[in-house]
Amino acid sequence: MTPVIQASQLSIDYKLGKGWANVINDVTLGVEPLEIHGLVGESGSGKSTLALALMNYLADNARISNGEVLLDGSNLIGKSADEMRKIWGHDLNLVPQDPLASLNPSYTIGNQIAEITRLHEGLPRREAWNRAVEMLRQVKIADPEDVVKRYPHQLSGGMQQRVTIAMALSTQPRLLVLDEPTTALDVTTQAIILDLFRELIHDNQAAAVYVSHDLGTVAQLCDRVTVLYAGEVMETADVHELFAQPLHPYTAGLLASLPRLTEGTETRLFTIEGIAPSLTERPPACVFEPRCPVALDICAQEKPPLEAVDGTGRRVRCHRWQEIRSGELEMQIMPQGEVTSAPPRRNQILKAEHINKRFGEVTLFDRLLRRDPSYVHAVDDASVSIQARSTLGLVGESGSGKTTLARCIVALNEADSGDIELCEMHISNKLKERSQETLRNLRMVFQNPNDALNPYQPVRQALERPLRLLSDPKLSEQEISQRVVDLLEAVRLTPEYAHRYPSELSGGEKQRIAIARAFAANPALVVADEPTSSLDVSVQAVILNLLKDLRAQHGASYLLISHDLDVIAYLADWIAVMYLGEIVEEGETMDVYDPPWHPYTEALLSAIPIPDPTQRQGAIRLEGEIPSARNIPHGCRFHTRCPRKIGDICEQQEPPWRDAGNGHFIRCHIPIDELIELQSGATNAQANEGNR
Repeated sequence: MTPVIQASQLSIDYKLGKGWANVINDVTLGVEPLEIHGLVGESGSGKSTLALALMNYLADNARISNGEVLLDGSNLIGKSADEMRKIWGHDLNLVPQDPLASLNPSYTIGNQIAEITRLHEGLPRREAWNRAVEMLRQVKIADPEDVVKRYPHQLSGGMQQRVTIAMALSTQPRLLVLDEPTTALDVTTQAIILDLFRELIHDNQAAAVYVSHDLGTVAQLCDRVTVLYAGEVMETADVHELFAQPLHPYTAGLLASLPRLTEGTETRLFTIEGIAPSLTERPPACVFEPRCPVALDICAQEKPPLEAVDGTGRRVRCHRWQEIRSGELEMQIMPQGEVTSAPPRRNQILKAEHINKRFGEVTLFDRLLRRDPSYVHAVDDASVSIQARSTLGLVGESGSGKTTLARCIVALNEADSGDIELCEMHISNKLKERSQETLRNLRMVFQNPNDALNPYQPVRQALERPLRLLSDPKLSEQEISQRVVDLLEAVRLTPEYAHRYPSELSGGEKQRIAIARAFAANPALVVADEPTSSLDVSVQAVILNLLKDLRAQHGASYLLISHDLDVIAYLADWIAVMYLGEIVEEGETMDVYDPPWHPYTEALLSAIPIPDPTQRQGAIRLEGEIPSARNIPHGCRFHTRCPRKIGDICEQQEPPWRDAGNGHFIRCHIPIDELIELQSGATNAQANEGNR
């Protein structure tokens, strides 16, 4: 078939200062009708730049120095902005990572979608409005007649993303560019969005380019994949071929970096040594040679060509791909099991019981009208405990109360009620009443390291501050300087990083500094809130290995918050699942990942994107949004979305805790034996469907 979009020998430069630096080098890429083509690689590899170049939509300091981009045979390069405006929004559309970046906060949803069809298709106002309602219905938004009248801020993140999809598809474009559209979404919402992409791209006879560093979503969604590194194509292939046998060491390294469920021994993930080169420091020969585990002398002397592998269109840029394909060269990149720490100890580091936290206050109108105040019930009667040298994983959708519970434990939010013990000593719920020893033993790593690092202070000062304030006994200046070096080495950074500022660090390096600062005072418990959510899979592997090593070396325990269940499975010994402020399931990791499950946990596990295109995700999809924490549903809080609801009892009575054995508890009306029977049957059916 003739490709919808075809880039040939495309090269793109950015102007940096007075010179030009190459960002995309000699890329050839085609996307056929009904095809979803994945672009993967680390940050800085050029994925987003290439995707936007296919739309002829580049920054002011960018230029296309060579090549052409054909849309249905017509070259887009050289067209003026006025000419492109007739194509953008009609034949080419973008779904961005942040939906608010493309939604105007001053206009209703209906007006924003209708504007596109009025402009590009000349529809009358009423017909354009009706088209907007119909597009919202196509993307599975409930009550679209009401949603079209709302403003963007009145919608959840998942609904905002569905609106951008509706906008992008409203003119039935030839090509959709999907730039990390599910990165910030919960796993349940992400699964629904991926289902929508498959269905709507097929129904609209469109093609798509999917930009992502999440190899699980790429495996589940894409037909073909192109792997980029330092602006060059390393490998391009059918998704099944690529995941079955990667022929480039970089592709193999990315796949080996994925976290996975492990039992018993403390395995460490494979990591790609070094960092990607900057635009001005790219090697003249093979760009991956400085980090390649199987590089030869020729790799540093001669740039490998992008060679065709067979008649399927697969191509690879490596001097040694034929050895890899034949099996002569075995790349030692698979995770190696090695014991790095002792089993969790029996004594408790943290015991938090019956924690409650509400937000809101009684207003003057509440008093005058004698009405009950409307509180946000963020955390309701939650209890967790953590053993020494172990990790508790806290999972759930956004709005489930995970972060609020963690902030109550570290006293960034003061709990309304509940008791907290740290190292078997009672501590106050108020931060100002906590002792210096408590502050030393309880530290936090935030999701965004930029929020934790002062941009005007070098790394040295960031690490020295907790050493000066919390060390016991007090350290001398010489001891502090040596401790800073030790901390940097512990997180795999050289001593010269002490003199750098946050702006001179990559995202992964900033997170490592934040982790080093958390460990500066040798804490007993570290609370890590989504520490890897914004990182590439290769950098994520470094951080996860680092957390395991520090747990082994320092004997610390973790409270790990994440919506990535693969990360939780890799690092956690114990898991607690939260929904709408309440813990609905808890148990050892291996028990929580096997039936029986709470129906909510079952849906979360079903939604995990499996990094294997031969295995399909489960079929459970949660309908509707998580209810407002201001209006908690009666009975079981999950009954409004539960696929296994058994009747009125779920709506009227709070479910009991049921004992599944070995400390595994589930809050559900369905007996354990029935859950096992229902869920084991569903799991077998899904496995058979995936094999077909």
